Amino acid sequence: MLHEYHLVAVDDEPVARESIASYFQREGYRVSAVGDAASLRLLLAREKVDLVLLDIRLPGEDGLSVIRDLRAESDLPVIFVTGRGDEIDRVLGLELGADDYVTKPFSPRELLARVRTVLRRTADSGRGERGGQLRQFAGWTVDLTQRSLTSPQGEEVRLTRGEFDLLAALVRHPGQVLSRDALLDEVSHRDAGPNDRTVDVLIARLRRKIEADPADPQLIVTEHGMGYRFLPPAR
Repeated sequence: MLHEYHLVAVDDEPVARESIASYFQREGYRVSAVGDAASLRLLLAREKVDLVLLDIRLPGEDGLSVIRDLRAESDLPVIFVTGRGDEIDRVLGLELGADDYVTKPFSPRELLARVRTVLRRTADSGRGERGGQLRQFAGWTVDLTQRSLTSPQGEEVRLTRGEFDLLAALVRHPGQVLSRDALLDEVSHRDAGPNDRTVDVLIARLRRKIEADPADPQLIVTEHGMGYRFLPPAR
């Protein structure tokens, strides 16, 4: 089965990137393989790319720097595929806007499933399938069709795909406690592992963007041992 999606595997190890490229080509995807950040930038300038599989360890500019620059100008889906499995690397990658994080060695089938999930979520957001309603709270406006967030000052606030999916889940269920597992399913459609901090990282990023004081959140409240609750102020 052929797909219209174009993936890019970025890895400085030729065997690793060619292995990824070959696997996804057999699954019907169009795949480009490059070995450094400069080659990725040239490719992005020339061609439409739907998802990047990005290693952190790259010669010269590393993957964390790459995603930082990407997120300044686009929400191109990025999955880190890297041998750096420390929690601090995973958390930093997610904080910088990665859609997912896979550590080496990995199961190609698992990576395929995660790629499909991210691409499906991207397609869904493009079709506006998550609803056509405006949600307002404390002067903020969330447009679930356009997937946009507007501040009380009328300025659009950039959110990553994961941040918006999480915010959308919260504003749809005001006052309700949502578990980390439920929120993770909204963000990545996968089960949480015992040390998975994806939701906590995204919550922290959202708080920095919408709370008056992120250290004392009033909108997204932690319910210890249960999850998170969205508490819009009473009108």
